Amino acid sequence: MQIKEILSDITAELDRTFEAMDEAQIEELERRIVAADRVFVAAAGRSLLAIRGFAMRLMHFGYTAYVVGETVTPAICPGDLLIIASGSGSTGSLVVMAEKCKKVGTDLALITTRPDSPIGHLADHIVHLEAYTAKLPGSGIKSVQLGGSTFEQGVLIMGDAIIVDLAAQGADGDKNAELMTRHANLE
Repeated sequence: MQIKEILSDITAELDRTFEAMDEAQIEELERRIVAADRVFVAAAGRSLLAIRGFAMRLMHFGYTAYVVGETVTPAICPGDLLIIASGSGSTGSLVVMAEKCKKVGTDLALITTRPDSPIGHLADHIVHLEAYTAKLPGSGIKSVQLGGSTFEQGVLIMGDAIIVDLAAQGADGDKNAELMTRHANLE
């Protein structure tokens, strides 16, 4: 297989994933982000890398956003939003976080391939990404990629799409200039 063929297959998988999405689920997630006092994100493995990028962009546009597990992440409180990205919806450490979140009385959103999962049963809102994951291969969805790559890429790209939409709803002006006012400058 040629690299360009693989790239074409990957983009086709992402096209199928995004085509199957319910746009109302994304709009509701956006509404919850805007309404939240602060946004916390959590995931494990490569999904954590994807959701971290989303938290960074939220911060770039003036939202108070934290990645769970970082040393500077404060306690979560009512009025906050926890967004968990978990392909399986059953990662042990994330289930524990979701349970704690609900005990505190915090809003919980889940991005997942498995809405009917332990975290899904706790979530106030779910965004369903129909993507292959090697952890739960019985879905009938195929992938040329390994592991949960389509899901992880979907989380990253969906996050970027949300940022573009949120930025478009903001004040007029140069969005990249606004972003750069909060971009890291100690590099």
